[in-house]
Amino acid sequence: MHDPVMLSPQPTEPSGGDLRAALIRAVTVFALLYLFLIGIKGLGDGFMSLGSDILLSFFASTSNPLIGLMIGILATTLVQSSSVSTSLIVALVAAPEDPLPIVNAVPMIMGANIGTTVTNTIVSLAHMGRRDEFRRAFAIATCHDFFNFITVAILLPLELATHFLTRSATWLAAHLGGFGGIEYESPFKASLGLVLKPVKGLTHIVTDSELVQAILLIAVSVAIILVALFTLVKVLKSLVQSKVEVFINKALGSSLVLGVIIGIVVTVSVQSSSITTSLLVPLGGAGIITLRQAFPITVGANIGTTVTALLANLAVSGVNATAGLTIALVHLLFNLSGTMMILPVPWIREIPLNAARSLANIAVESRRWAVLYVMLLFYGVPALLAFWNKIF
Repeated sequence: MHDPVMLSPQPTEPSGGDLRAALIRAVTVFALLYLFLIGIKGLGDGFMSLGSDILLSFFASTSNPLIGLMIGILATTLVQSSSVSTSLIVALVAAPEDPLPIVNAVPMIMGANIGTTVTNTIVSLAHMGRRDEFRRAFAIATCHDFFNFITVAILLPLELATHFLTRSATWLAAHLGGFGGIEYESPFKASLGLVLKPVKGLTHIVTDSELVQAILLIAVSVAIILVALFTLVKVLKSLVQSKVEVFINKALGSSLVLGVIIGIVVTVSVQSSSITTSLLVPLGGAGIITLRQAFPITVGANIGTTVTALLANLAVSGVNATAGLTIALVHLLFNLSGTMMILPVPWIREIPLNAARSLANIAVESRRWAVLYVMLLFYGVPALLAFWNKIF
């Protein structure tokens, strides 16, 4: 009688069913991400329709840097886009008649940097129904806020005392002006606009009122975001135990610089820092990425949002055009300075991360504090100060 032969286990190849399931899951994730971004784009367009008519009136020249900062925050939160508000500031600085002085525009640019964080913070509120998921999502959203708060708190007083950003930007503008600009229209962003066209068409059929059309677009966009978000998080959670999550952790955990580069490249490609940072929220809520991994990507998005307008500005010549290029460079230098000041030093880097975690813990214990944080910080206080300045 022969002893049974012990065979070593052979590695099993993935079956056709496993490959098909993986492919379906991947396609589902990308489709839901695209649907989610359509909602983000619609939300921004809706707010822009509400705020575009009164946006110019807020940019009246003011020598008060605090009011200028508040105007930048409010204008950006109204249109849900720092690209729109900063482009308008650049245009006003470069205007042939009654140009906005550069020194008055600098705090507005800094305010726009804070205001642009509102979109991903609003998106994170959709996770409020699930405690741990909301804690992760809200922390990732608000680390962007705290990074910009700290940067403004340090650089605005320094700029007012020394004008180092304005002087550096003026010197660079004198050497870069007339090099030839680059106009870039993101095909991805354009595709989001195309898909939204039928939705906007339906709002026009329902009512002729532009205000009601904007409100309807916002409501539909919020519904799209919620449906996409809930479904996306369920699908993403299934990836936590897979090789995808391991790959992402290795890639994003390997280098702060890599995270910053990813943030810059994605933001330049889609021409929106709001899209980049809003994408991080459901990924964080599902546990695919951590706050520490999302932070450098967020910082990179801050830098990337300045690039497109800057490249386009290089094509313009003339005295006022040089002033416009100067304020665009101030925006870039402001974000680069904040990055170099906070990101490389571990104990400084922990400040916005710890602040975001603490705020997320408070928000989880009482959801109304999260809503009040958004309403007061991004809308209430800036609106109150801006209207006060306008009246008095």
